[in-house]
Amino acid sequence: MGNGTTRFIWHRAKLIRAGLLAFATLAMAGAAAAKCSDTSVTLRGDWGQARFSVEIADDAGERAQGLMHRTSLAGSAGMLFIYEEPQPLSFWMRNTLIPLDLLFIDSRGVVQHIHHNAIPLDESPLEGGSDALLAVLEINGGLSARMGITPGTELRHPAFAGRNPAWPC
Repeated sequence: MGNGTTRFIWHRAKLIRAGLLAFATLAMAGAAAAKCSDTSVTLRGDWGQARFSVEIADDAGERAQGLMHRTSLAGSAGMLFIYEEPQPLSFWMRNTLIPLDLLFIDSRGVVQHIHHNAIPLDESPLEGGSDALLAVLEINGGLSARMGITPGTELRHPAFAGRNPAWPC
């Protein structure tokens, strides 16, 4: 091969590497953006990681309705209740037809308490156990125990941005 051919191959290889690097950078940026969206939450802990598609309840009407009157919830779905400021939180299962796990989350996105298998239609208060809670994630009853989700688990979602999140977006 002549010197021109060698230069052509070297330049072609350099362009391919640059293209692959650009593609990888875009793919990683897309993956990072996908990991942190308003319509999903990602949880991580010693047990591993999980992702749930979520409906957001962030105003009084949505929070009052919650998951009432539903007969099922997909295994990878949930509802994230978000409050404006940290506060004590208490829930009940009025008109809720499916058992749920309630994960009570502080302003940094850290699970502080889990109420396992809330009983459908029960109006007993389910306390969060803290006066500094910002959110509650409801998922299918028994799922957090099966997955190993425990207090201390970190949750990633834009709702915790600007609050020194344990797992930032």
